[in-house]
Amino acid sequence: MKTKDKKLDRPARQPRSAHRQFSRNITEGVERAASRAMLHAVGFTDADFGKSQVGIASTWSMVTPCNMHIDRLAKEAAAGVDAAGGKAVIFGTITISDGISMGTEGMKYSLVSREVIADSIETVVGCEQFDGLVAIGGCDKNMPGCLMAMARLNRPAVFVYGGTILPGRYRGGKVDIVSVFEAVGERARGQLSDAELSKIESCAIPGAGACGGMYTANTMACAIEAMGMSLPNSSAQTAVSTAKVWDCRRAGEAVLELIRSGIRPRDIMTRQAFENAIAVVMALGGSTNAVLHLLAMANTAGVKLALDDFTRIGRKVPVLADLKPSGKHVMADLVEIGGLTPLMKILLDAGLLHGACLTVTGRTLRENLKNVKPYPPGQSVIRPLRNPIKKEGHLVILYGNLAPEGAVAKISGQEGTQFDGRARVFESEESALARILDGTVKKGDVIVIRHEGPRGGPGMREMLAPTSAVMGRGMGRDVALITDGRFSGGSHGFVVGHITPEAAVGGPIAVVKNGDPITIDADKRRITLELPAAELKRRLARWKPPKPRYTRGVLAKYARTVTSASVGALTDLP
Repeated sequence: MKTKDKKLDRPARQPRSAHRQFSRNITEGVERAASRAMLHAVGFTDADFGKSQVGIASTWSMVTPCNMHIDRLAKEAAAGVDAAGGKAVIFGTITISDGISMGTEGMKYSLVSREVIADSIETVVGCEQFDGLVAIGGCDKNMPGCLMAMARLNRPAVFVYGGTILPGRYRGGKVDIVSVFEAVGERARGQLSDAELSKIESCAIPGAGACGGMYTANTMACAIEAMGMSLPNSSAQTAVSTAKVWDCRRAGEAVLELIRSGIRPRDIMTRQAFENAIAVVMALGGSTNAVLHLLAMANTAGVKLALDDFTRIGRKVPVLADLKPSGKHVMADLVEIGGLTPLMKILLDAGLLHGACLTVTGRTLRENLKNVKPYPPGQSVIRPLRNPIKKEGHLVILYGNLAPEGAVAKISGQEGTQFDGRARVFESEESALARILDGTVKKGDVIVIRHEGPRGGPGMREMLAPTSAVMGRGMGRDVALITDGRFSGGSHGFVVGHITPEAAVGGPIAVVKNGDPITIDADKRRITLELPAAELKRRLARWKPPKPRYTRGVLAKYARTVTSASVGALTDLP
C-alpha cells in the first residue's frame, strides 16, 4: 500500500460571495422577504443574513446513552460557528438504540435508521439551503448516515463523534454492554447467579457515551477520522470531557474555513482516503460493520470500493490494538495514552497510509500527523509493528459455493482459522438463541441463521445475542455461526456474516439443510457447502421466494429498495 505522495492542489480561497452559495437563495432580494421574516422569528438578525449559514445536525435522543449528551455538544458546535463569523442553525435527526433493541424484532430498524438519518439530513440541508454542515453522531448508524448525507450534499462539512463511554466496574474489572450479553450465556450454563447478573446489568453502563470497546461506534469514528472527515483525535475522546467540548467548538470553526476555502466532502472522501480508513480499522481490530458502512459511504461518494479491497489492504496491515471484544482494553484506555493519532503516525511512517490525502483541517494527513508524539513507554493498548497481535487484518472476506458474492468473517486468531462442522439451521435469530441457551446446539455445529439479510429480515439484524450466548456457554472454539445477517462490533468467536446472495433472494444459504457439512477456511478465504454441484443446483432450482414479512411502512419500503450487503445495503443506488 506504500505510495509516493503526490503534490496536493488545494482549492483557492473563495470570493466572499461564494461563502453564501446556497443561503443567499433564501435571504437576498425583495421576493425573499417572507423567508427573512421567518428567520427573524428563530433568532436571526439583519447582520446574520450576510453570514454563511451552517446546519448543526444533532442526533440527540434519550433513547440511548450513546446520544443523551449530544444536545449539549450541538450547542458547543453552534457556538464555534457563531464565534468564527457564521450563523449556526441546530436541527435534529433520529437515532435508535442497538443495545436496547438487540435480539428483538425492533432491531430490524437499526440498519434502516442509517438510511433515514442520511435522508433526513439531506432533506433539511437541501431544503433550508445551508452553506455548510456539522453533524454530531453517537450510536453506530449515526456515523455512516451522517457521512452519506455529507457525500450526497457535497457542501463543506465536518463530522463530530459524540465520544466513548467510560467503563463500568464489577469486582475490580471493567465491564460494558457486551459483558451483560455474555453474562446471559454464563447464567444459562449455571456459571452465574441471578443476583450476579443483576449486579453486572446495573453497573455496566455508567453514563453517556457510545459502547466502550472497539465496537461499531468507535470503529466508525476512527475510520472517519482516518478518512479525514473529522478533526484529529475526534474519535478518541470520552463523551463527557473538556476535550470533546473543544472538539465541537473547533469543528464549528473548521467548517467556516472549509466554506471559505471551497473544500468539500468529495475532495476529501477519495479512494485513497477510504483505503486509509480500511487500514486503520484493520490495525484496531474493528467491527465487521465497517465493511458494510465503508462500502455504502464509498458508493454514495462515487468512489469505487469493493470487498476485495479489504482483502488487499488486510494482507499488509497487522492488528496492533489489544481492544475489546477480542482484547482486554476499552476505548477509554486508548484515549488515556494519546488517542488515535499516534497509531496513525505509526502506520504512516510504515508506508501503510496515504499521507497526501486532504482533511477537514485544510491540511494533509501527513501535515496533521507531523508533530504527533508517540505512545508512552510501557503502555499495552497498542502493540509495536514488530510485535503485532495478528500479522494480517482480522476482517477476512470469504467466497465459495455458499457465498458466491462474498461473506465477511472476523478472525482474531483466538478461535483458529478453520472449522468443519454440520449445519444446524434456524430461520430466525430468536429460534437460534433459544436453542443455544437450552443446550440443543452442540460441539461441532455450524449454526446457520438465515432470512436475516437486508431484504429478508428485513433490516439485517446484528447477531450479538446468539454470539454472546455462544461465548457465555463456553463454546467459542467449539461451534461456528454463519448468517446472511450481520454482527455487532461486540461479537467474537468463529463467526461469518453478510453471506451474499442472501436467503430471501435465493442465495445458496436458503437451501442448506440440517446436517449438511460446511467448511470454513480463513487461510484459503473459502466457505463451502460440501455437497455435489448437481445436488446444490437441484435444490436451488426447487427454491421458491418467501412472502414479504412486511407489506406496509418503513420496513416494507426498505425491503423493496435495498441492495445486497456486498455493495453496502444501500437504498439509493440507481
